[in-house]
Amino acid sequence: MAFVPPGAFVRGTRSIGTPRSASCLSPLPAAAAGRLAARLPADKAGAPPPVSMTAASARDLAIPARSGLLSVNEEGTVHVQQRARPRRNRKSEGLRSMVRENVVTPANLIYPLFVHTEGENVPIPSMPGCVRHTVDSVLREVGEARALGVRSVILFPKIPEELKTNAADECYNPSGLVPTLVSTIKAKYPDVAVWTDVALDPYSDQGHDGMVSDDKRGDGGCGRIMNDETVEQLCRQALCQARAGADVVAPSDMMDGRVGAIRDALDGAGFTDVSIVSYTAKYASAFYGPFRDALDSAPRESSNAPRNKKTYQMDPANSREALIEASLDVAEGADMLMIKPGMPYLDIIRRLRDATDLPLAAYHVSGEYAMMKAAAERGWLDEREAVMESLLCFKRAGADAILTYYAKQAAEWMNE
Repeated sequence: MAFVPPGAFVRGTRSIGTPRSASCLSPLPAAAAGRLAARLPADKAGAPPPVSMTAASARDLAIPARSGLLSVNEEGTVHVQQRARPRRNRKSEGLRSMVRENVVTPANLIYPLFVHTEGENVPIPSMPGCVRHTVDSVLREVGEARALGVRSVILFPKIPEELKTNAADECYNPSGLVPTLVSTIKAKYPDVAVWTDVALDPYSDQGHDGMVSDDKRGDGGCGRIMNDETVEQLCRQALCQARAGADVVAPSDMMDGRVGAIRDALDGAGFTDVSIVSYTAKYASAFYGPFRDALDSAPRESSNAPRNKKTYQMDPANSREALIEASLDVAEGADMLMIKPGMPYLDIIRRLRDATDLPLAAYHVSGEYAMMKAAAERGWLDEREAVMESLLCFKRAGADAILTYYAKQAAEWMNE
């Protein structure tokens, strides 16, 4: 077929989308046809450029149209007869912002801070821009984030090697690093919500979230992660943190029954106002590597310890299992549910959003952060645009809060 200019015909008595008989097509006026032809480029396949068309030659170039919506007016302007045009609501920033369905604010962000007992900040090579903070540095960082509107922080400690044991008893030392920092932060910034991580791995000489048994009855002939004995330790840890002034305790260990046990322990000690954010769907993910480097909390090369955390963290292949975990945590008294990791598991956030009205938190994990940093440093993506889009995606999927290492930087961007 010869080159056919789009919109060479207007509708007559019948739709353009009907069979190709001449009776269904009205030729362009000669003047309009000429104006249209003059604007059209040559066909990419190598057809000759359009020539001046008369009504008769235009009829010879008839092209079947399927929509019945395309027409050309007397001036030769193509017009799609479409009444509903979603682009109208996108034509200016004023309109786009007015109809925007999801908005992320600094108040939605939780700022994770790595802390240690040494006298200087130590950069974390696998997480550019992140450091292990001293006590003084943590206070400055919390104050700066607070000024930007970030009112929630969570502490992750790097514990000296000599304090680590299989039972992780240091986790409930009232004079330990985390309780001391919680009290210090709350004394200076009482309006900041201080979250604490409830898990044994930073304190474990095995690098696990639970105590490791001495037997060989676990997966692969290794020791088992002892569920109930670990839960008892987690209750002690949560109570210690609550006594120090923690607003939120966040069990990330994935032991069965720990939410209910911690709730009972807190309530029994009078801490009925301390919230529990349960890591409901924490997957055995490959995206945690930089975090474990920061805290030296990876499973150890031990003859008896499991080589990974797959016997308690969830299988990345599973989604229905997340609903089971969520229903249990809700029944046990969780106040908020966490999904970890974030970006690869937006479907899980969505499924839990549809299943519960409890607030949801998404964890934008260290591996996701490191990937964005690496790509941005190489100029492969616009860091600011990519980060803000990612945070918005969490919100769109159903998250109410977002735990991200970009919290302070994102808040700075939001405040510009």
